Amino acid sequence: EVQLQASGGGLVQAGGSLRLSCAASGFTSDDYAIGWFRQAPGKEREGVSCISRKDGSLYSAHSVEGRFTISNDNAKNTVYLQMNSLKPEDTAVYYCAAEKDCVGWLRVIVTGDSYDYLGQGTLVTVSS
Repeated sequence: EVQLQASGGGLVQAGGSLRLSCAASGFTSDDYAIGWFRQAPGKEREGVSCISRKDGSLYSAHSVEGRFTISNDNAKNTVYLQMNSLKPEDTAVYYCAAEKDCVGWLRVIVTGDSYDYLGQGTLVTVSS
């Protein structure tokens, strides 16, 4: 059974940093991608960043470029989202989800479809 376990959210002041973790288990190969999306109250999902475990290809939203970095630890089967220079508008519930590749992962965001593999959310609150 595939499982994604997200953690690392919390309360931080503007300008601060947090690191989110998404531990994956149950996959039989590295032929998949994991990405983070977020959803703030009353707003639509926003794809934040994605990384392919197979070839390391990346996607990052323009809104987080230069501030957020996604990385992958193959030995720990964990994907991290390092979030620096946090802003109040980054406040949201962050979810990790898996798809075949980052193109497919982003397509789910765009179409409003559902992910087959989705971790529980972790709340990030950035105070001003």
